[in-house]
Amino acid sequence: MAKVGIVMGSDSDMPVMSKAADILEQLGVDYEMTIISAHREPDVFFEYARTAESRGFKVIIAGAGMAAHLPGMCAAIFPMPVIGIPMHTTSLGGRDSLYSIVQMPSGIPVATVAINGGANAGLLAAKILAVSDEELLGRLKAYSEELKNQVMKKDERLKEVGYKNY
Repeated sequence: MAKVGIVMGSDSDMPVMSKAADILEQLGVDYEMTIISAHREPDVFFEYARTAESRGFKVIIAGAGMAAHLPGMCAAIFPMPVIGIPMHTTSLGGRDSLYSIVQMPSGIPVATVAINGGANAGLLAAKILAVSDEELLGRLKAYSEELKNQVMKKDERLKEVGYKNY
């Protein structure tokens, strides 16, 4: 059963949202990904958000651009954590999306990652789940250790060849 729902308003969001899915796959977290337009198919959206808990979702990752209503509406209906990913937009560079997701009214929180921050959304969802899953917590610790090792290897290479030849 999927523990994380990944929802986006358009297939144009797929390059960013797939990064969240990639992280969840790497960490062994089940997810379900779907495209639903909150504005163009509100009945489908409301059914998705209303049934997410009964379908086993513990976290929803919602990506949206421009007016960016999808994450906030998920949070208004779904009783567990929602992580919003503001999408980069051509008109305002994603600031419109960011402000729409961050500025939720009191009582309807949405955790928000950086513009186009799909990977961090996947990591945050995994960290939320790891609060009650020791095995997942271990995989997250190993992931962090690997990040550390990658930086150390880059530093060793820099020292070997010198910064001018890097």
